[in-house]
Amino acid sequence: MNPGAVVVAAGLGTRLKAGRPKALVTLRGAPLVTHAVRRILAAGGVSHVVVVTPATHESDFDEALAEFDPTLVTRVGGGAERSDSVRAGLAALDASCDAVLVHDAARCLAPPSLVARVLAALDDGADAVVPGVAVVDTIKLVEAREAQTVVASTPARAALRAIQTPQGFRRSALLAAHACGADATDDAALVELAGADVVVVAGDDLALKVTTPLDMVLAEHLLAADDAVAGEVTDTHPRGQS
Repeated sequence: MNPGAVVVAAGLGTRLKAGRPKALVTLRGAPLVTHAVRRILAAGGVSHVVVVTPATHESDFDEALAEFDPTLVTRVGGGAERSDSVRAGLAALDASCDAVLVHDAARCLAPPSLVARVLAALDDGADAVVPGVAVVDTIKLVEAREAQTVVASTPARAALRAIQTPQGFRRSALLAAHACGADATDDAALVELAGADVVVVAGDDLALKVTTPLDMVLAEHLLAADDAVAGEVTDTHPRGQS
């Protein structure tokens, strides 16, 4: 297996209210996208990373990725919707990559051990793999009824998982799923629609999605408290090395 990765960093991050694309917001001195790519590479085995960015701030993204070997980490412009951006990343990914990690730059603290867990499940033969964590809140399905929102049902919490990234796929399975041209909040949903099984592996609390200012505060504390994670990815794959 020769895995590559598509890191989606094309979101504008309006809910974060940072005045710039979310992936460029800094966390302990480095942009979120830099943290995300460091951790993908620190897991080992990924031969090519394509970072998908918005059409704006191109020079800022080039600076954020300057520490990486340009033959290992490349950048491409994204599309109007998330799935458009993933398709752009897939098109730019090295043709020799027969497996693909799709990762949100907003999950910038996803540890290398999580990346390795997803890759191991692919290596064991899965066509699609997602990391998931148990849901601790009671979840309600709701529906609109006249002027009110009411509970329609309460699913069993034990059967629910909150899904994270990176998600892993056989490249052929992911390309087939995207061939429909639909958009989805995650790529596993497209694979499900195509009729393929999606394997769930244990997620990690560090792989939280940075969306709001409160998430940034939490990420700062997690990164400051977890010296092992910070040390594990320091100076990984510097420019000119592979």
